[in-house]
Amino acid sequence: FERFLNPERISMPDIDIDFCMRRRGEVIEYVRQKYGAENVAQIITYGTMAARSVVRDVGRVLGHSYAFVDKIAKAIPGGAEAISLKDAAKSSPVLAEAIKLDKEVERIVEIGSRLEGLARHAGVHAAGVIISPEPVSNFVPLFRTNKDEIVTQYDMHVVEKMGLLKMDFLGLRTLTVIDDAIKSIKSREGVDVEIDKIGLDDPEVYRLFQEGRTKGVFQFESGGMVDLLRKARPTRFEDLAALNALYRPGALDAGMVEVFVKRKHGREKPKYIVPVMKDVLEETYGVIVYQEQVMQIAQKVAGYSLGQADLLRKAMGKKKVEIMAEEREKFVKGALVQGYDKQKSSEIFDYIEPFARYGFNKSHSVAYALIAYQTAWLKVHYPRHFMSAVLSSEMDKTDSVVKFINETSAMGIKLLPPDVNESNFSFTVVGENIRFGLGAVKGVGEGAIESILAGRQNVGRFKSLVDFCEKIDLRACNKKVLEALVKSGSMDSFGGPRKGIFDEIERASDQALKAREEKERGQGSLFGGAPVSSIAVERPRSTGAAASLDEDWPEEEKLSHEKETLGFYISGHPLNKFSEELGLFANASTETLWQKVDSIVNIGGIVGQLKKNKIKKGPNEGKLMAKFVLDDQYGSVDVVVFADMYSKVARWLENGVAVFMTAAVKDTGGVPGGKSASLASAEQQAQYFEDEYGGHPELASELPMADANGSA
Repeated sequence: FERFLNPERISMPDIDIDFCMRRRGEVIEYVRQKYGAENVAQIITYGTMAARSVVRDVGRVLGHSYAFVDKIAKAIPGGAEAISLKDAAKSSPVLAEAIKLDKEVERIVEIGSRLEGLARHAGVHAAGVIISPEPVSNFVPLFRTNKDEIVTQYDMHVVEKMGLLKMDFLGLRTLTVIDDAIKSIKSREGVDVEIDKIGLDDPEVYRLFQEGRTKGVFQFESGGMVDLLRKARPTRFEDLAALNALYRPGALDAGMVEVFVKRKHGREKPKYIVPVMKDVLEETYGVIVYQEQVMQIAQKVAGYSLGQADLLRKAMGKKKVEIMAEEREKFVKGALVQGYDKQKSSEIFDYIEPFARYGFNKSHSVAYALIAYQTAWLKVHYPRHFMSAVLSSEMDKTDSVVKFINETSAMGIKLLPPDVNESNFSFTVVGENIRFGLGAVKGVGEGAIESILAGRQNVGRFKSLVDFCEKIDLRACNKKVLEALVKSGSMDSFGGPRKGIFDEIERASDQALKAREEKERGQGSLFGGAPVSSIAVERPRSTGAAASLDEDWPEEEKLSHEKETLGFYISGHPLNKFSEELGLFANASTETLWQKVDSIVNIGGIVGQLKKNKIKKGPNEGKLMAKFVLDDQYGSVDVVVFADMYSKVARWLENGVAVFMTAAVKDTGGVPGGKSASLASAEQQAQYFEDEYGGHPELASELPMADANGSA
């Protein structure tokens, strides 16, 4: 234990490695078998009471309804940056007014402010695994989760300080996407794709990058990266690796990106102080992009060993004046020995110093660029199989499913609706189309889908709701699941209106259960014919109570159910009823935005995916702004509502509201034949970039986007 108690000990670096998301568990089991179960443990995490969760907890304990507490919680700004209740009360006009008008809201917020930040529950780190030379319990206390997983009681920060080896076994969704796409190609096309053997010089793939058609392409999806791709227009694999490394805050702030683009296109000549630097920097047009390049220059110019060069790189990153003075002296002495004069040696040191602070690890960047290229290659050559795999990988995220459904539509691929007689768990390729996966229908769990697929495999297509209920396990596929299937249109193939099928759920499921009980007791029907439930479904529908079976929901309710269960509208759109007004006043739709870049437009749509964010700096610091997705009949686009405007409309700006607005369109990337656009207040466009991203639009990965076909 002395080495752990020694304050001078050096913590071991953690080791990161990515695996297919689906098979990460196999890796953990492998290391348990190899090093001993006692020597391997996952790392604990502690969930704390954040602003929204503490409000919900306090409200529940005080006996308030979920709806009441949920309304308070939703008034707290969300987003990537956590916000305290105290700050939320100042920055959210909705919350501030609620506190002022309602003593119970004030009480919940006051109690929540005292509890905020306390540990609420323990979990398991998403990736961290400890491997020790002796049983882990010799070094740290352990904890058994409710899933029987053994984890450390110390979190990752303490474990690292103790000097234990921390492995990050990351489940990378993109590796699963690639694997699923390859299997789909083999199954449907009979083609064996060896993804590790594809050429890295495919002009169609580079055209995709150059045009910014990178939704679904690993590491190259964000608005800022799309903008960079369109400026840099990569033509070789080395360009992709370099752009992946350069798209970091430090490199962007240092102006390295602009220099790289200018030199790539010959508008500026590369600078090589001494000839050996050309050997190291030629692939990145004279720009020091990678940490390894700093080390190679130190090795070639000043005679450093690779170990010494790595220490130099780390020292440069720390920016300490006294340390840098020592390193400069050491570098110049080494360069003199190698035959360089003092002035030239000092000049080289001055040149590499700023780049060393922002240089990225090349091995990391190249590995990720390779995965990016592979996903782009699949998107170019097997678009249906690739998009099907992407959609399947995002089924647990409705917003992402909707985004990629829009991208699929923009690529000219038709998405077929969910169907209990056709759909599998995941999205699947059907001819030239993609069939919606049942796993993406909200409220339908994996067990229910397994029951549906098993029933379909055993007895063939389902003919009616009653037939469906008789052939599946109603314990797994309960009434709530049946309701979600009907609302989503997954039972439209039975014929008849959705409301009629919905109203039959209780009767059909009860009769199916009764028929099953009779069968299990060995009893047939009274006359030895078909089961009772099969006879009952044929009863007349024209009179009495049965007449309701021929009725359907009003169009607005039907569409609302689709949005609730699928995340988007599939059989129509709520805006259709406003078509006359839109025809009179709107001069744009999401389909035509690409023609309106840098123009002011009038456009209508439905608000969705509303998010409120606190501005971090600038004259509007501390105020709230909002972002939401505007849906119309043709697609969707993200909208930015700036602080001044948001303060005026916050009270009624909610998901599901139809809005008509005047906005400025901003170009942020595109697809073949068109551009993308974002919507924002014209007069606040420049201030937005300054406030939110420090003047660097390249950092605006959350920028609103829409492609030529109106996809988000």
